Amino acid sequence: MAYTTIDDPSKYFQTVTYTGNSSDNSITNGGNSDLQPDWVWVKNRGASAEHLLFDTSRGFDGQDDSLYLEVNTDVESHDNDHHLKSYDTDGFTMQADDARSNENSNTYVAWQWKANGGSRTTYSESGDNPAGGYQANTTAGFSIVDWTGTGGAGGTAAHGLGAVPHVIITKTRNAANAWNVYHHKNTSAPETDHLVLNSTAATTDTLNRWNDTKPTSTNLVFGDGGGVNSNDQTQIAYVFTEIQGFSKFGAYTGNGNNNGPFLYTGFKPAMFFRKRTDSTNGWNIWDNKRAPFNEMHASSAIHTTAVEDANTGYNDVDFLSNGIKIHDTGDSHNGNGFSYVYWAWAESPFVSSKGVPTTAR
Repeated sequence: MAYTTIDDPSKYFQTVTYTGNSSDNSITNGGNSDLQPDWVWVKNRGASAEHLLFDTSRGFDGQDDSLYLEVNTDVESHDNDHHLKSYDTDGFTMQADDARSNENSNTYVAWQWKANGGSRTTYSESGDNPAGGYQANTTAGFSIVDWTGTGGAGGTAAHGLGAVPHVIITKTRNAANAWNVYHHKNTSAPETDHLVLNSTAATTDTLNRWNDTKPTSTNLVFGDGGGVNSNDQTQIAYVFTEIQGFSKFGAYTGNGNNNGPFLYTGFKPAMFFRKRTDSTNGWNIWDNKRAPFNEMHASSAIHTTAVEDANTGYNDVDFLSNGIKIHDTGDSHNGNGFSYVYWAWAESPFVSSKGVPTTAR
């Protein structure tokens, strides 16, 4: 039986829920270990509002205004309300009076990942290879990569993971482009295709995203544009490689039955993303903080500003000690013969590094 290398996933990923106060608001995680995040993704649960994404590579604008991206085509922004004030020892502090992040009495969910504490390794432009940098956490299989596009097909950027990436999420910072997603199980030739995080669109076959070339254990590979490598456009990417017992990036085929597919992950999940790939359907997120017990109801749609879907009349998914059980029979989750990709992170491994099984949920 395969053992994990991460006995305490809360060192590298945590979800937290909080209530806004329209003032300085210190959000503490409360996991088994402290987590000072490098990527924070926030969504208002009860009001229509954009998803906000912050990270320590982009940081602040020099005037204590946190730089943020929304899950739409907008350029990177900041405003006088500041939003995220600091990345803290075990969480973060919000300070905006804004419905998207900290309005009084509004409820929020935040997902957080640990990279390298904001410490970047940088590199210079060379031919079609762009200038940029990365901060990588090889233990957790997560890197934040930034670069300035050259417009040259076949350009590469180092990611620092030392392993082949399984998921890449990219966004142009200074131009109105979509969020491009590479998933290694998207199709039989994922290097030729991409998904769009801020869209319900099915998989699209394009050359100018990844140059029809899979990423390597050292580099991301780009086409000549497409919101990934257009000349002089600044980019950010969140890059993941699978870590046994901690993260899983897979695919499944629906059966249209409430006794749906079982997705073996090798851990009890803390968070689960899902997207149908062969036709139009949205992205959804489930986590163990908004729905701490099976049946898992509370989900957020990534591609929209919509409020959280409590969906209490249905059992969408169950989080089990070693994976995820799909129950919903809708086309967006489990249509018969339909194709889906997913990614998930652990609450606890199925088997510890010492060979001790976890308790079933």
